[in-house]
Amino acid sequence: MDWQTSEDTVPSAPVTEADARLLRGRPPATGAWRDGDPDGERRFAAFGAFRTEGGEQLPAYRLAYETWGTLNDRRDNAVLILHALTGDSHVRGPAGSGHATAGWWEDIVGPGAAIDTDRWFVVAPNMLGGCQGSTGPASIAPDGYEWAARFPYLTVRDQVQAQVALADALGIAQWGAVIGGSMGGMHALEWGIMHPDRVARLGVLAAPPVTTADQVALNSVQTEAIRMDPRFVGGEYYDAQAGDGPHRGLALARRMALLNYRSPTELNQRFQRSWQSGVSPLGHGGRFAVESYLDFHGNKFTRRFDANSYITLVEAMNSHDVGRDRGGIEDALARVSAATLVLGIDSDRLFPVEGQHRIAAGIRNTIDDTVVITSDFGHDGFLIETDAVSRQLRRLLAV
Repeated sequence: MDWQTSEDTVPSAPVTEADARLLRGRPPATGAWRDGDPDGERRFAAFGAFRTEGGEQLPAYRLAYETWGTLNDRRDNAVLILHALTGDSHVRGPAGSGHATAGWWEDIVGPGAAIDTDRWFVVAPNMLGGCQGSTGPASIAPDGYEWAARFPYLTVRDQVQAQVALADALGIAQWGAVIGGSMGGMHALEWGIMHPDRVARLGVLAAPPVTTADQVALNSVQTEAIRMDPRFVGGEYYDAQAGDGPHRGLALARRMALLNYRSPTELNQRFQRSWQSGVSPLGHGGRFAVESYLDFHGNKFTRRFDANSYITLVEAMNSHDVGRDRGGIEDALARVSAATLVLGIDSDRLFPVEGQHRIAAGIRNTIDDTVVITSDFGHDGFLIETDAVSRQLRRLLAV
């Protein structure tokens, strides 16, 4: 998992008093975008019934998405960018009405950037099951109440099929490139396997071929932290007043996840054993600076995300196994025909580079063997090391 938001595209830093003042109000029961909220830069595409891999059904659904650039007359210059676990469609642009955070890949997508919007028509959807405009647990079901915990179990393949419907609606028969990092990289990989004829180039960044038992275990303690919050009430918290939602469980899940997104080197160098204030944490009620950092970002997260969506999307990540029902990982990877960039981060302790090496070894048309970026920032390096990532994406898009 990872957090594709603007505040996570910078190095970790101690929490200031000004930071803390921003979060003194009571958090809402859900940070989901809801109907009636400002659209911001979102567009919406509505679809009919959707049947999941598991046989459950949504009677209808929609995807929120944003676009940049212009689709050419041949309709062959479209790039699909797929966000990570708790990201959204807001790849570039300021925070403001309708958008809690600024664009999460501002330095990589735009005029003259690596993904040059003067050349490419860029499409970024919020994934099915998310909480920033696409249909998810916080959406209203046909009975007039939120789906909540009744929302169907989704797999990564389900989410990709929803994206296929969006491509069809936009009249895009083949993407010039499909690019994603972390969970978005899982989606990108499935695009290349499920629909090889619809992907000319493929960018898989900091993503594995399969969610391992170790990664499922890490995910399980986060979802359990949410479910154990007394204010989660089985997922039926949407009518709760501000401060009475499951924000403690969601914040704790966020804190646990952050430990996997950054490297020990970065945390140790940034915080060392410094205190948050002049009060000693050694038995006198003070706190270490790194504790306050985790608390701050956990609390901030509850103001822009939904607890039920978090569970839905984490469980979708747990489903990820490109070899499932395809004869194994190598047989699945052999289906990819796109020119492919596979990129890993040497300090990534969430999805170590061994996984990216396996992906690159199984795809016959990689532009290199695995490209490994050296970074102190761990998994979030694909968001922070924009110069290094840009160089590799330029190579991919020049093929």
